[in-house]
Amino acid sequence: MEIYCYNRCSTCSKALTWLQQHKIKADIKDIKDQHPDLLTLTSWVKQSGLPLKRFFNTSGLLYKNKNLKERLVGMSEDQQLELLASDGMLVKRPVLVGKDFILVGFKEAEWAKALLAQEAV
Repeated sequence: MEIYCYNRCSTCSKALTWLQQHKIKADIKDIKDQHPDLLTLTSWVKQSGLPLKRFFNTSGLLYKNKNLKERLVGMSEDQQLELLASDGMLVKRPVLVGKDFILVGFKEAEWAKALLAQEAV
């Protein structure tokens, strides 16, 4: 597994702590320096079944400074993906990538369902 996170993000810290508490290992990727490229993001969106909007860090300064709340409405999905791939700080974090799942953001119940259920198998 890989987890894309940002070291100054409190939600990422909570997610990493949760993984440690449950003895779940994941390779840590700095989303700012090792951000996902266009092909990776495209596959994540498809694999996750989540709407593309879910992958945007809507509370981030970059999102707000670029006025993306209004701009995204007029953009095609391809344009949105290209924009998202241009800067890791636009991507909602953390993103946990497993063999057969993608988790975006940290919701403890969602992570427990996906990860702890796998341990029982």
